[in-house]
Formats: sequence, structure tokens, C-alpha cells
Amino acid sequence: MPLSGITAVDAAGKGMKLERYASGGALLLRRATSAKLVSASSHLLFRATVLATLALVFLFTLHYPSLLSRSFHLSAGAGDDSAGGGAHSTSASHRSLLMSSSASASYGGAAWEKEVRRSARPSRDGGISVLVTGAAGFVGTHCSLALKARGDGVLGLDNFNSYYDPSLKRARQALLASRGVVVLDADINDGLLLEKLFDVAAFTHVLHLAAQAGVRYAMEAPQTYVASNVAGLVSVFEVAAKHADPQPAIVWASSSSVYGLNTDAPFSEDHRTDRPASLYAATKKAGEAIAHTYNHIYGLSITGLRFFTVYGPWGRPDMAYFFFARSIVAGEPITLFRAADGSDARRDFTYIDDVVKGCLGALDTAGKSTGSRSGKKSGPAPLRVYNLGNTSPVPVTRMVAILEKLLGKKANKRIVTMPSNGDVPFTHANVSHAAHDFGYRPTTSLEAGLRHFVDWFVNYYKLDTKIAKGARSSAAADKPAKKKKAAAAMSASS
Repeated sequence: MPLSGITAVDAAGKGMKLERYASGGALLLRRATSAKLVSASSHLLFRATVLATLALVFLFTLHYPSLLSRSFHLSAGAGDDSAGGGAHSTSASHRSLLMSSSASASYGGAAWEKEVRRSARPSRDGGISVLVTGAAGFVGTHCSLALKARGDGVLGLDNFNSYYDPSLKRARQALLASRGVVVLDADINDGLLLEKLFDVAAFTHVLHLAAQAGVRYAMEAPQTYVASNVAGLVSVFEVAAKHADPQPAIVWASSSSVYGLNTDAPFSEDHRTDRPASLYAATKKAGEAIAHTYNHIYGLSITGLRFFTVYGPWGRPDMAYFFFARSIVAGEPITLFRAADGSDARRDFTYIDDVVKGCLGALDTAGKSTGSRSGKKSGPAPLRVYNLGNTSPVPVTRMVAILEKLLGKKANKRIVTMPSNGDVPFTHANVSHAAHDFGYRPTTSLEAGLRHFVDWFVNYYKLDTKIAKGARSSAAADKPAKKKKAAAAMSASS
């Protein structure tokens, strides 16, 4: 090959290499520039994300109740819905577990501690000091009043959620305040506050009644039941087991709903409770299992009370007897359930005064906890569970008939087959264990109990009492007249 040819080829090759070098340099330059841009963009994106997160946290801190409007809440009281169409609030703003640290910060100071100690201090020799959760609820209010009346120290706690009308809870709070009982506006999931309370006052007992109640509402807001009835119970047990010194004895509200699909009657504490018919019942059954764990590991003295359809003055508006009374007065229809076999739904209606006696009896016989802050326990502690019922199931139709007579007005009844929403056809309590251990004996008939409720109901809601008062007076007069007539008949036959 001629030299000129080689030179041409070399020149061509060099030219290709130069082009490659040039294009490669440009590519490297583009890659370097791109990398810088990506890096800068990443830094900007990271900073923007951090700023956005901080802004969201700040906004959440200020406004979390509205952001978590379907979050957890609890309702004081216990028992199941009677067999009838229920009523509840679904648009309420509910409190969150995330409130704990901020809520605790709002409590404290010398004046606050003095007020807590005053309310929790017994006024009688040998009196007990009781922290009552759900104190502005139905059962909580009555138990707090009874404890204070006999000279025990009582401090209440309630979060005043709006599962039902909060104004009724505020009215109960005012009633308790007039008797010297302080009810703090706080949540059982606020562990820091609970710890602070046990630092300030030496509670000997906890009456834990705070819970999310209601059978049918669990189908709409299941998380509220887990948060209140499971997480809230654990919160109380945790502080009592690991922070309180000495540990208090705990009495807490389980429910007759734990019997679920059980058909053996009357319901006994020895019957199986592993077939709950509702999420509400399942959370209460879970609570009983949790109670066993804290008793076994930490030596907490724990008593569970299975309430059977509690009713009476200052009651819960979501319970059938209460909203039936409202509907009858308003001329609105009421829905009554029948079982699949056509029989009327029946409930073991238990008057509030009888339930209070059972609660106080359980507190008085609870026995001491055996654990300590160190985690060691000196021996086994009491673990008990009791039915608190009236022992005489009554058809719900009979309850409505009594209300009609007391209110002097007929109900517009609509009868339907019971839906599969967690309700059970009947409840019936065997209370022999409670009778043996602390003398529990219910004495109030449904007629007498509903008369007390209607008297309160008419007065509280300032209803026109002209007709209703006459009907109640007539009903009250019927009882002694019937007794007199029966006595005369017995005398004649003897």
C-alpha cells in the first residue's frame, strides 16, 4: 500500500478517534451535568418533603380531632342494647390515642393536685379511695354518688365523647360536683395522666367503667371498640401494675354479651363464652382474657362484672327503654324485634340501684393485689368474674306496655324479625356466685324501676306531665291495691 494511502487511512482513523473523543467528552459532560441536576433536584425534593412533613405535623397537632373524626372514643356505662331499634351519634368528633402527651400537659400544678387529693380522700375511717373511669356515664355516676355518700374518696375521669348527647354527661358531672366529686375531662388511653394521678393520690381501688358501649354501633365504627375496650383496658392495667405503689384492686365492667350464642339458661359464669355474637361482645371477652394475663403476671387483683341490661334514671339514651320513652312521647314509631321462631325478644332488665350494690360489694371484697413496681409478686391475687342481673327475663313488649301506662300514651309499634347484627334473643342471669360472695340480691321489679325512670325522664326533659303524672300515680296506686286484694283473698281461703 502506498504511503499516501496509509496516511489517508491514519488520518481517517485519527479523525474517527477525535470524533469519538469529542462525542465521549460531550457525553461525559452531559452525564456530569445531569448528575448535578439530579442531585440538586433530590436535595430540593428532600427539603420540600421535610418541610411538608413538618407542616402536616404542625397542622395535625393543632387540628387532630377533626382529622380523626372517626377515631377512637369511649362511653361510660355497660350493658347491651335492648331488643329494639337503637339510636346513636355517628357524626361525633372522637378522641384519639394520639392525644395522650398533649392532654397530660394540661394537668398539674399545686391547685390541681390539691383538688385531686381532696376528691380522692375518704371522709370515714376505713374508707377506700377509688378512681372511677367513665364517671360521667350512667353506671359511673350512680356508683360515684354511692361511694361518696358512704364516705369513700372518689375521683372521676371521663372523656365526654358524643356517642350520645354530651350535655347529659355534663349534667351528671354537675350533679357529682355538687356532692364533692371531681370528674376530670380526660381519656383512659392517656397513660401519662394516669401515672400522674397515681403519683398525686394513693388510690386503693379502680372502678373501671369507661368503655365503648352498644352492640349495633360496632358494625359502623369497629375501631372505636378496639381502642376503648381493649387498648383502654390495657392502659389502665399497665399503670396499675407497673406504676402504682401499692397496686390498687381493680373492678371493671365486662358484659352479659360475652355469653353470645350460648343457649343454656340462666347464664352462669361457668358457661362457655367463646362464641360472641358481636364485636362489642368480642372486645369484652378479650378484656376478660387480658385481665387473666395481668393477674397472672403482675399480681393485680381483678374482678369483672357482667352487667345485664342496666336501666334507670340518668340512663343511656341509646338503650331501648330510653329511646322508646322518647319516641312514645313524640308520637314516633318504635321498632320491636322478634326472634326467628316468632317469640318476643326478652331481656333481664336490671335496675341501676341493684347494679350499684353489686359494684360496691365487688369493691369491698376485691382483696389486695400482690405485685409491685419491681415486677415481683408475693403470691396469687384474686381473679373473679360475676353476673349482675335481675334473674327474671321480661319480654321487651312487656317493657313497652309498662312505659305506655306510665306515660299515658300508646306506642306506634312496628314488629320485625331480629336482624343478624349482634343482638341475641334473650338474656337471663344466674347470680348465685355474687349472692354467695358479697350478698348481691336484686330487689327492684321492672314496674317500679321504670316508674323511677319515667319520673326522672319527665322532670329532666321538662315534659308536659298532666296526663303522664296521672298515669304514673294510678300505676303506683295499683300495686298496694292489688296486694290488699290478694291478702284478703288469702284470708278468706284460710
